[in-house]
Amino acid sequence: MDAGLFTANNVWMMVCTALVFFMHTGFAFLEIGLTREKNTINILFKNVFIICVGLLLYYIGGFNLMYPGEFNGFLGFGGFGLNIGEDGLTPAYADGGYTYWTDFLFQGMFAATAATIVSGAVAERIKLGAFMIFVIFYVGLVYPIVGSWQWGGGFLSTLGGEDAGFYDFAGSTLVHSVGGWAALIAIILLGPRLGKFDENGKALAIPGHNIPMAAAGVLILWLGWFGFNGGSVLSADPGLTSLVLVTTSLAAAAGGVSAFFTSTVLYKNFDLTMFLNGILGGLVGITAGADLMSPFEAIMIGLIAGVIIVLGVALIDRVKLDDPVGAVTVHLICGIWGTLAVGLFGSKAGISQFLYQLTGVAAAGIFCCLTAFIIIFTLKKTMGIRVSKEEEIEGLDIHEHGMDAYPDFRMNQH
Repeated sequence: MDAGLFTANNVWMMVCTALVFFMHTGFAFLEIGLTREKNTINILFKNVFIICVGLLLYYIGGFNLMYPGEFNGFLGFGGFGLNIGEDGLTPAYADGGYTYWTDFLFQGMFAATAATIVSGAVAERIKLGAFMIFVIFYVGLVYPIVGSWQWGGGFLSTLGGEDAGFYDFAGSTLVHSVGGWAALIAIILLGPRLGKFDENGKALAIPGHNIPMAAAGVLILWLGWFGFNGGSVLSADPGLTSLVLVTTSLAAAAGGVSAFFTSTVLYKNFDLTMFLNGILGGLVGITAGADLMSPFEAIMIGLIAGVIIVLGVALIDRVKLDDPVGAVTVHLICGIWGTLAVGLFGSKAGISQFLYQLTGVAAAGIFCCLTAFIIIFTLKKTMGIRVSKEEEIEGLDIHEHGMDAYPDFRMNQH
């Protein structure tokens, strides 16, 4: 391979790595904006912890757990630390798409995302210590094991033969649903925030304190998704990369429009938070097949994802679960939709492919639910996972961190 092309490929992958890293700012802004100001420091702390510990865990063993080399298709381990090998910095590695170091860093950014999804769902009432322990086990073990089943050459990648199998281009299931399943288990075991439901079980709105910040977070996430999906091409291939960015953007736009239109028809108001989550739903929905879809098919996937957002949020309230940022609807339900859409739209569409996709969704769901339940239930029975009533009412920032995100604002209140 030409040295210039190898360099260009690697530079593009490093740019995408930076964009995926920037997504953590978007997640933090979105979570802060949709929750109350008294828990801002707590949310920021969790997000910073996830990035730092996620990268260290991925270095220690996560990378080699996810990409173990030759293994039985279910569980393998390539050893601790990083081993660059003889070809790690040459075009012989990854067909000249990137170097070993870039590979580790790009994939490490994905690993941290799975836990960030859970952070938003459990916001405002989980003990920080319990959450940190959960992150260590879930990012360190569960995420890379599920990833190895497909991206590491495991059993999902060879269903029906080497040219067939489950398909998840950039992680509708392997990233978003992995986080979404854990979020679902967590909010079931954790219970709703105080004041979320009245004595009759009716859901009450708990408004976020900074909707402009939430909007900024979603736009940052959209920008970061150009690296999330664009980098998943695993090279700077001009045709495929540009197609992926087009399908990603169109699905996001369609998801936003569909969600705001659906919520307007049902609730007779222009709900910005539904609009924002619709954009995210479209992005999650297109992630599994962004490289397979035509622009029109991407729009169709986004339109359906937008409807799913509105109905999914209502469903979560109806079953008396509390998800402050809509993480379960966005990342789990739309992640499932996007994964199944590969069997319905695009160049792989067909009954066999749909069944492969369904198998992948089921396998990830069963494993993630089981492991998340074991981790969180054990924490609940030992150290506890929920803060006290007093701490929840007064805010986690003061009780768990001894500081305030907006001290001047509080002083002016008095």
